[in-house]
Amino acid sequence: MTVESVWVEDALTGRDAVGQAELVRAGELSAVELVDAAIARIARANGKLNVLAAQDFEQARERAKSVRAGGPGGPLAGVPTLIKDLLPYPGLPCGFGSRALAGHVAPEVSDYARDVGDAGLIVLGKSTTSEFGLLGTTQTLAHGVTHNPWDLARSPGGSSGGAVAAVASGMVPVAHASDGGGSIRGPASLCGLFGFKPSRQRERSTGPMSDSPFGQIISDHCVSRTVRDSAAWLAMTERPDGAAGFVREPLRRRLRIGWYEATAFGARPDADVAAGLQRTVALCAELGHELVPVAGPRFDAEAASAAFFQMGGASMGMMLGQLRGAGVPVEQLVEPFTLELARRAGADPMQALGQASAVLQHAAGDNARALDGIDVLLCPTVPFPAWPQAELDPAGPFEAIIAFTNRLAGYTAPASLAGWCAMSVPLCESADGLPVGMHFAAAAGQDALLLGLAYELELAAPWRQRHPGWRARGTAA
Repeated sequence: MTVESVWVEDALTGRDAVGQAELVRAGELSAVELVDAAIARIARANGKLNVLAAQDFEQARERAKSVRAGGPGGPLAGVPTLIKDLLPYPGLPCGFGSRALAGHVAPEVSDYARDVGDAGLIVLGKSTTSEFGLLGTTQTLAHGVTHNPWDLARSPGGSSGGAVAAVASGMVPVAHASDGGGSIRGPASLCGLFGFKPSRQRERSTGPMSDSPFGQIISDHCVSRTVRDSAAWLAMTERPDGAAGFVREPLRRRLRIGWYEATAFGARPDADVAAGLQRTVALCAELGHELVPVAGPRFDAEAASAAFFQMGGASMGMMLGQLRGAGVPVEQLVEPFTLELARRAGADPMQALGQASAVLQHAAGDNARALDGIDVLLCPTVPFPAWPQAELDPAGPFEAIIAFTNRLAGYTAPASLAGWCAMSVPLCESADGLPVGMHFAAAAGQDALLLGLAYELELAAPWRQRHPGWRARGTAA
């Protein structure tokens, strides 16, 4: 069977985002030239991948004109990027992947969005997501199906599917993403990217929702091709208190790494993924770390999953109530899964929210014991490579979607519950050449340690050299 992939290359795609910004800083290229090159790459690939929920290229070109060689701005100044369609950004609609909010423009700008602009990043548009970011796939009634650049017949995952497809294909070097149970890390694994989830409340506020019980589980960050791009993004957007700063080099200390194969649900990975885990254990041991087999996070996974979806349903119930009050025909515009999720949360969303929060706090306490005597936990990111799009239908049976999600997020959800920092590192491949990420998690506040380990892994197993779309051109590092 023929596999159709999509990669776009030009003279810039061998450089990561920090490398492209260095060209602007040195006066070798202008930010406008970077933006125009990215727009050209999007024009070549987006017709097949479908990563854009909204765009404003002329606004981006105007903003790029203000970025000058040797001028102010951080290590990403002048770099073109995309913002996930769950985060409001000035001048662009924020539809949350839903027909019910098509064309919606948020009246306020969050601290997080302001940091992105102040750092000199040039936002070309909004990337596709599942409706309200609820599902681990990216296909909606609002924007259609987003495809995986490694194989167009497969899913890029979700809810950050548009971001990973854009970066993995080469359209932009880095893109904003967000993660409430694995929505950065899972898609990064499926598309061969580095995906980092910062510690809870490590980064600046994304708006009022970020202070809600459901919002506190979510971390905003990015997906990238290199560790240093992710490290630069973290430094750009983190809160000033307890900041990690721009982590720039590999870790020097040796770690005690606990590795495990079974999720809290008792599920085990596919054979290719299990083999990748063993190779990663061997690699970390070769680097001098102490590898210890452990049980992994152990808590009532079924109860935690039910509470997580109850919390999401309660949040959706309140939002849909506001939309109905504004005269929006919710039942005609919102997707069936979202409507059912809100219905199951009950008539009193606040009560449901409180009940779910109590269950999740208990699960997080049980979960935390997994790090006793361990610096870092290692497991697969997702138990399988990218799946054929038809395997998960967002309009399909509710219980089937929940069951699939529990399997999909079995390795990534514990870090979200506990507020740990965590990352998917693209270290492995399946037998048929699809990317397979390995998941590393550390206690909250250990973001710099985890990024230092990521640099070390990147040097030991340089994944960019294996990617058909990332062949280095000159000094790309």
